[in-house]
Amino acid sequence: MKKYVCEPCGYVYDPAVGDPDSGIAPGTAFEDISADWVCPICGAAKSDFRAE
Repeated sequence: MKKYVCEPCGYVYDPAVGDPDSGIAPGTAFEDISADWVCPICGAAKSDFRAE
C-alpha cells in the first residue's frame, strides 16, 4: 500500500501503521479512510495529501 504525504506539514500516513489516535487501524488503506479525516499534525484535509 502507498504512503501519503501531507503537503502543508510533511506528515506521512503509512497504512501499515494507520492513525490509532484518530481510530484508523493499522492496515487501513488511505482510500478507505473517511473523507472528513484530517491530518493529525496540522489538521489539513485529506485532499491535501499526495501519494508518495
